[in-house]
Amino acid sequence: MDFPLLNELKAAKEIIWYNDNYTSFDEVKDGLPVSLDDVLEAENRLKRFSPYIKKVFPEVIDGIIESPISKIDKMKSRMGNEYNKNIYGRLILKRDDLLPIAGSIKARGGIYEVLKHAETLAIDNGLLKLEDDYSILADDNFKKFFSTYTIQVGSTGNLGLSIGTISAKVGFNVIVHMSQDAKQWKKDLLRSKGVKVVEYTSDYSKAVEEGRALSDKDPKSYFIDDENSKDLFMGYAVGGMRTKKQLEDMGIVIDKEHPLFVYLPCGVGGGPGGVAYGLKLMYGDNVRCFFAEPTHSPAMLLGLASGLHDKISVEDIGLDNKTDADGLAVGRPSSFVGKIMDKTLTGAFTIDDYRLYDFLKSLYEEEKIFLEPSALAGFLGPIFTSEKYKDENITHMCWGTGGSLVPEDIRMQLI
Repeated sequence: MDFPLLNELKAAKEIIWYNDNYTSFDEVKDGLPVSLDDVLEAENRLKRFSPYIKKVFPEVIDGIIESPISKIDKMKSRMGNEYNKNIYGRLILKRDDLLPIAGSIKARGGIYEVLKHAETLAIDNGLLKLEDDYSILADDNFKKFFSTYTIQVGSTGNLGLSIGTISAKVGFNVIVHMSQDAKQWKKDLLRSKGVKVVEYTSDYSKAVEEGRALSDKDPKSYFIDDENSKDLFMGYAVGGMRTKKQLEDMGIVIDKEHPLFVYLPCGVGGGPGGVAYGLKLMYGDNVRCFFAEPTHSPAMLLGLASGLHDKISVEDIGLDNKTDADGLAVGRPSSFVGKIMDKTLTGAFTIDDYRLYDFLKSLYEEEKIFLEPSALAGFLGPIFTSEKYKDENITHMCWGTGGSLVPEDIRMQLI
């Protein structure tokens, strides 16, 4: 096996890879396994659930789980000065760290799939109709009904938090299988919500494998598969679609002359892949999406660049898959997502762990915004791409994937 940049990946170097397979979105969209209609269906389902969300999570305005976008001009200046680079265009931050309920990008797909499963069960058992006011799902008779079912998931942290939190609220029994990379505070928070957490001494893939096997033995258990779930993907894609109106409301024009560059931290690929797909549905070739991965865990970049997708892991090229970016500590990428991204992703890059902390401190000092380390992975993107794209009309968007639930004592250690 050989392909450009393989030796640099093996050496755990910071690199940017541009996708030679990239094809105009109009040419490939009809052949992809997820359609615009699928994502619109997901958006409509979330709207049906908004009365329920508003009732059980009153802090969620209008029952719509969404995050704001922040302009970060001071951060852009600091990055330009520290790296001695001219970052062309504007720099903004999508604040999924502020997503209600779960405080990370995983609130999108995770909550969506749990709610879809709850809706399916309730309708199939004659307890709910599509035209009902879904706030009735908060009633005790529904909680009692859902308590006879179990939801299981394998996670490095944030997906488990998302699914555990919403599943427990709905009334399901929940088991989260967590890899060694998961932060202790995330395990503690889940347990405080009544979630059963099973810990593994191995990595993410093993936690998923064990969780799936246990779930398969129980006919009333539903396994949420971060590697292959179309429902998770559609929940994330809704977030990408909604970004269009937010940018319009900010007066930011995106078109052929004013492209949007988006940098998404990537683990197994579901969250960033879904968001990227939602953005492509809205903007086509006027948006260019890049995945950001740790130098020791470049699973998606390796799968795409080699063409082997999930048939290769970072361990196969001698990397240890060890990183402080817990949500990105994945050795083998999603085949489902990789094949969608194969011709739609502009590129991917790797980042050293130490730089995550540098960006974390800089962002807090300049903008008073705190993100958890893995959520800073995208910030190297504008520095990389400004080498190739010298265009003041670009809007660079870093996707801030998590941080608001980090306990104060840990937060103070990081800033």
